[in-house]
Amino acid sequence: MTFTQEDARADLASAPGSEWWRTAVIYQIYPRSFADASGDGLGDLPGVTAHLDDLQTLGVDAIWLSPFQTSPQKDAGYDVADYRDVDPIFGTLADFDEMLSGAHERGIRVIVDLVPNHSSDQHVWFQEALKAAPGSPERARYIFRDGKGENGELPPNNWESVFGGGMWKRVTEADGSPGQWYLHIFDESQPDFDWTNDEVRAEFRDILRFWLDRGVDGFRVDVAHGLIKAEGLPDFTPDPEGGSMGGDADEVPYWGRPGVHEVWREWHEVLAAYDGDRALCAEAWLPTVEQTALWVRPDEMHQAFNFHYLETKWDAAALRAVIAESLAEYGAVGAPSTWVLSNHDVVRHASRLALTAENPQGAGIGPDSPGKPDPVKGLHRARAATALMLALPGSSYLYQGEELGLPEVIDLPDDARQDPTWFRTNGERYGRDGCRVPIPWTADGPAYGFNSTGASWLPQPAEWAALAHDVQVDDPASTLMLYRVLLAERRSRNLGAGEIEWLDGFGDDVVALRNRGLVVIANLGDDAVELPEGDVVAASGPLDGTRIPTDTTVWVAAV
Repeated sequence: MTFTQEDARADLASAPGSEWWRTAVIYQIYPRSFADASGDGLGDLPGVTAHLDDLQTLGVDAIWLSPFQTSPQKDAGYDVADYRDVDPIFGTLADFDEMLSGAHERGIRVIVDLVPNHSSDQHVWFQEALKAAPGSPERARYIFRDGKGENGELPPNNWESVFGGGMWKRVTEADGSPGQWYLHIFDESQPDFDWTNDEVRAEFRDILRFWLDRGVDGFRVDVAHGLIKAEGLPDFTPDPEGGSMGGDADEVPYWGRPGVHEVWREWHEVLAAYDGDRALCAEAWLPTVEQTALWVRPDEMHQAFNFHYLETKWDAAALRAVIAESLAEYGAVGAPSTWVLSNHDVVRHASRLALTAENPQGAGIGPDSPGKPDPVKGLHRARAATALMLALPGSSYLYQGEELGLPEVIDLPDDARQDPTWFRTNGERYGRDGCRVPIPWTADGPAYGFNSTGASWLPQPAEWAALAHDVQVDDPASTLMLYRVLLAERRSRNLGAGEIEWLDGFGDDVVALRNRGLVVIANLGDDAVELPEGDVVAASGPLDGTRIPTDTTVWVAAV
């Protein structure tokens, strides 16, 4: 049955306190790797439109698209040159409107990525800043500073870029002389905006309205814990073994500053003026769940990615603790917990959960990484982890390809890698290419059905054939079919709006809970545990008679 846009919105309309984003399952699309309709080796918006029926059948409530706006693609679109247009490699604004309309007709909401911390150095504002004099209004839109040293030859402070190397680049002034320095938390092609500047704040409110007027349902906000920098830009040396986005460090002068909350209150007001419960989701890497919850107070963001859950090791006690803390802290500010296991910046959880060595966020894994994962164990754990996550109250995010059980691609050739992290660290960190390889749709098609030409911007491994969508769609034991069952049961039982009750008696290595009458048992121990009485609704792997094997999660409807 085909719904009209009005029917779909009516079906998904919500009363205060039951807004759609509180319980939604949201599927992240990384456009350049999802589906390529043009055949040039890069995914595009028409490719997304062509697979909307597959997403509807999967059972997701919304899709989030990583950046597709105009960009020189130095950082895969997270370097935006024009926030109000579609990059030609992805299509046109008309293609976007067609995709949006098609999604809404199927009752699927659409969230777009917005990158407010920095722009591309090709953005018209930055080009104007380079031509303007120090102290000019054009330069005031970005963070320009005089250098230290006798002739300003030293950077303003010692900050190191997330991607490696220094966080400052010196410019050549219009007269040819060495000039000021500008700040770039990420690549030197991504200058940071100065968010103390009213013109910057007004510009982004207008950008929000541009996309809201087209009908988008919300925004995933990149680097939402950034934007504001500590006054005076004091020196800071991070832990060299820490994650690249600062989620494991306190008092970082460019992460989690109090002033950023003013920005989100302004954005909240913009979205509140539109109908349909438009939503903001924060990418905020912060040291604690308690601190992250500050981003989702009632007048700020609506959601924040639960990276503490994502980064929790495969350990029953640790999982019970982070689940309990998350529900308590987010609930204390009236927000749902937003669960996530994989995205375009982290090692896919089908590999990450089986790593046997430390792997800081952003480092990636490659041929020479220590502790490489066992792929069989990794997939078992990934399926079990997803089955546990989708039973929890709140909203969940899925990353394209995880429903196929895709692992991280480890053996990418050095000359194929494109992540700035790889280049700026001189190969010391592999970066994020391994989770961004184009996904397989057909076992026998060119580029495994990614397109009709066989071109692919990152090489796909031979193992992709066995994991292709068309191979799994008729296999009841496949990961794809597991996801379909879990999502259908989650929706029919309204688990996202439930509450959990912890269950005892299953042992220290088991996460056991009840949500809306559904008993969920995740066995992380080495020994099988007894299956409780009731009808098995779903299981992440085969059961051993009446026992739940290791690395297996089961959903049981109590009799």
